[in-house]
Amino acid sequence: MKWTQCKVYINDEAIEAVSYMLTEQGIQGIEVVDNTLSNEDMEEIIVDYIEDGVIDNNRDTFIRFYLSEQENVTEKINEIKAKIKDIGKYLEVGKTNIELTIIDDEDWANNWKKYYKPFKIDNNIIIKPTWEKYTKKTHDDVIIEIDPGMAFGSGTHETTSMCVSMINKYLSKDDLVIDVGCGSGILGITAAKLGAGEVTCIDLDKNAVKAAKENVVTNKVDDKVNVLNGDLLEMVDIKANMVVANIMADIIMILAKDVATYLIPNGIFISSGIILDRVEDVKDALLANGFEIVEIKRMGEWAAIVSRPIS
Repeated sequence: MKWTQCKVYINDEAIEAVSYMLTEQGIQGIEVVDNTLSNEDMEEIIVDYIEDGVIDNNRDTFIRFYLSEQENVTEKINEIKAKIKDIGKYLEVGKTNIELTIIDDEDWANNWKKYYKPFKIDNNIIIKPTWEKYTKKTHDDVIIEIDPGMAFGSGTHETTSMCVSMINKYLSKDDLVIDVGCGSGILGITAAKLGAGEVTCIDLDKNAVKAAKENVVTNKVDDKVNVLNGDLLEMVDIKANMVVANIMADIIMILAKDVATYLIPNGIFISSGIILDRVEDVKDALLANGFEIVEIKRMGEWAAIVSRPIS
């Protein structure tokens, strides 16, 4: 399969807004190259992958992403240009030209791997690419091995990091967990390794389902984790102690209408993929559907909301 590599040149101040817009357009694996990041920022950047040597004051800022040959590339690019033009009404977006390059599937799938290294979330959770070596530093280290493939979920995105932290905080031993929009399976695998009794992972994207199934086997949690291909909660017929959804604000607001029926009394709903200016919208939707807000965590331009249905 051929892919179109797209590079959107923008001003630094428009990075967050354009990245969010691309996510809303269903684009995954967004890469940012800018001139504003410190070395410490590089471990907590909001995108999935970032190049070494990113600090280069002579280099233009751009966002890179990929479109498959199965998509109408011209139509998609025109939609993106229109969205960027709308963003330009509120921010200085810069020249915004889009550079297109045709590449092979294998190049797209592998050229970022040299930049993806093991890193820590919380005090004890280590996200390790399957092709990298890592030795436990303490007995309590929990190592999650991930190959995202073509799916979202390397762990470096702030929303994924917050969800991992919230799972670590609120999960109890033998809990039943549902991961909606599981991507690479990183959240479901984390739950299983932290002591969940049974985990159901669901994603509409067949590439994500394939990647998640492979990662589940790699992490030796296939006795606990089941990966399904489906839309939101349509494949689920259980009540869980915890539902996790790292998707986007609009989808979480839709989930809020029904997710309580899939939770036991006092069950936990962890939602993320919420840009800061949509936090109140999601919060209002949860409250309107009988939830109470337990905690709101913010990181960079993103938020995660922990809530539970009021019994």
